[in-house]
Amino acid sequence: MNKQRTQALLTAIDQATDDLIELTQALVRIPTLNPPGDNYREICEFLDLRLKKSGFNTEFVRAVDAPGDNDRYPRWNIVARHDGSNRGECVHFNSHTDVVEVGKNWTVDPFAADLIDGRIFGRGTCDMKGGLAASIIAAEAFIRVYPDYSGAIEISGTADEESGGYGGVAYLAERGYFATDRVQHVIIPEPLNKDRICLGHRGVWWAEIETHGRIAHGSMPFLGDCAVRHMGAVINEMEKSLFPALQLKRTAMPVVPEGARQSTLNINSLHGGQSEQEDDYTGLPSACVPDSCKMIIDRRFLMEESIPEVKSEITELLDRVKANRSDFSYEINDLFEVQPTMTDQQAPVSVAVTDAIKSVLGKAPEYVVSPGTYDQKHIDRIGRMKNCIAYGPGILDLAHQPDEYVSVDDMVDSAKVMGLSLVQLLNAQ
Repeated sequence: MNKQRTQALLTAIDQATDDLIELTQALVRIPTLNPPGDNYREICEFLDLRLKKSGFNTEFVRAVDAPGDNDRYPRWNIVARHDGSNRGECVHFNSHTDVVEVGKNWTVDPFAADLIDGRIFGRGTCDMKGGLAASIIAAEAFIRVYPDYSGAIEISGTADEESGGYGGVAYLAERGYFATDRVQHVIIPEPLNKDRICLGHRGVWWAEIETHGRIAHGSMPFLGDCAVRHMGAVINEMEKSLFPALQLKRTAMPVVPEGARQSTLNINSLHGGQSEQEDDYTGLPSACVPDSCKMIIDRRFLMEESIPEVKSEITELLDRVKANRSDFSYEINDLFEVQPTMTDQQAPVSVAVTDAIKSVLGKAPEYVVSPGTYDQKHIDRIGRMKNCIAYGPGILDLAHQPDEYVSVDDMVDSAKVMGLSLVQLLNAQ
């Protein structure tokens, strides 16, 4: 690398700190809540104006008929591309624009994006609008310092990562946006800490379990069959046999935090009996024995496990319950599944980001795997793109929490790492 030009790049990013702050704040102040999918078009239009000024060509892509897409909440995505002076490889920065619900116990306005003691607070600051802003600042600074570079830079803002990514990266991948003849390197600025490179994630299987009963008058429950009691037996069997077994399953994958190096199961939701009424309903429920109870399970699994093995654990558990309860019946409905993925530590994009972290932070990075999935799953599964990592500012544990924040210093350092990675990956001199 030309030391004079790389120093000019780092200086340009330092000088853009105020712009980085303002850009992050502007992004956070667009409340792109998912569900239901608010303001996706608005944030794409904001990014369109910003990136066009920097010489990017932009394209809006609506994920027509994807899960959640409708005329009220259209799933809009933006893909921006800047071509260099000569042909070469393409580096793609992919960030999701949606954020999760606010939740309770905030001490600041979740969409004010206040700057307090060097931190920007708000829903989506950490996960992951701070990373999106850092990637834009890095790319813009690189283009100014290396106007004669070869290859291309792409920046995408995509929908619905928080609900599976099917209206965002999956839709784009199915249409060739991450094909290996179009894009050669992908960096996803998820908040895995600025001194870490995330190589992949555990697998996931979501399913709905339903236990059946028979409706009857609540004063004569003996004439019915309570589906909730049947589900209680299922939960009891999970506590007795499944949860202890999962704790014994350990992985060689460098999953963080430590608790996620084992297999896990989360009971995501549980509902039995009558449907919940609207908030303004003031009446009492009717007296009925519930004839249905439904549970959503979120099973996270390891490289060392297979999907058939994971599913059989649940069916075998339900069959054990059935053997000990008269009139017990159930159904399982698959919702979605994703295989674990892990990029080779020596993949070109990983090596470039490693070298950049060493240069900016003065130490080697930690290589980790995420406990939950993110959009790398679609880039790998559909796009067949293996040269993909997650790297970005923010503390992973703050994601989805009240008083979420991102540090300005972390964003600046991450932008420098991204900028130096572009220098290496695009062979800029």
